[in-house]
Amino acid sequence: MKTVLALLLAVFCACAAAQAYPTKPIRLIIPFPPGGSNDVVGRAMGQQLSEKLGQGVVIDNRGGAGGVIGTNEAAKSPPDGYTLLLISTALPTSIAFNRLPQDIMKSFAPVSMLGSGPALLVVPANSPVNSVQDLLNLVQQKPGELNAAAAGIGSFQHMATELFRLQSKTNFVIVQYKGGGPALTDTIGGQVHFNLGSLVQMMPHVRSGKLKALGVSSAKRMSAVPDVPTISEAGLPGFEVSNWWGILAPAGTPAQVLERLNKELSAILDSPETRKRFDLEGAEVVRMTPAEFATFVARETEKWTRVVREAGIKPE
Repeated sequence: MKTVLALLLAVFCACAAAQAYPTKPIRLIIPFPPGGSNDVVGRAMGQQLSEKLGQGVVIDNRGGAGGVIGTNEAAKSPPDGYTLLLISTALPTSIAFNRLPQDIMKSFAPVSMLGSGPALLVVPANSPVNSVQDLLNLVQQKPGELNAAAAGIGSFQHMATELFRLQSKTNFVIVQYKGGGPALTDTIGGQVHFNLGSLVQMMPHVRSGKLKALGVSSAKRMSAVPDVPTISEAGLPGFEVSNWWGILAPAGTPAQVLERLNKELSAILDSPETRKRFDLEGAEVVRMTPAEFATFVARETEKWTRVVREAGIKPE
């Protein structure tokens, strides 16, 4: 009888805690340094989620190992709703590189898909390259001499650049950085010749004149940069790739907490402010149920595992 009462009391306390949630600040782990697309999207969502929940959302940039360090940190955090993880294409590609276990998603509960956006091919403002075809011609004329920036092995930036190299059948060096921010800094400074990173990350620097935009990796032109052609139409037919972002919680997080988080994030995604901001930055809102999001991540994992295997890409 005492055991039954103890179990009932535990259930009652858990339900009461979930209903009162949140009673303290929430930590949103972004597994990359500041400055990249994950950071841009995570901070935007964190700010609005804080307003919805009435509690602060503290951004915790845990960069390193292509997102692995921050992901592992989130996986072992208490499942109480006070630690969340922002994920992107980097998670399934890290699985493809065996840097994260194939069953890593068992350590998490899906909360919400947020959105997706293409990559933008850019060069430093003082580069003599002015188009995708210019870049392809230069790379072909100087095989192995040009370099491109990437945000770490397995990052979206890395995989998009690998696909660009494969489909263009060119030879150039991919320089790996510890995140999109450092990669972007060296691109602006001219330490690398070009960068194929998330449009969300590149847009402010294109607008400020620090970078020149050559092409977008989407199937059609983006309203954020209507005068910039797609990479496919500008010199590399059939090239198309997009990044995406979503939020997970540690497995075992109370269902009521997950439902509250999903509800508030859904409201944020539906808001004119979010849609306007995503559109301005060259991304689009993507709505999925938690179950659909889990299925989507599984499909992405299968896709990138196949790409890594077929391209023979090896971790450095």
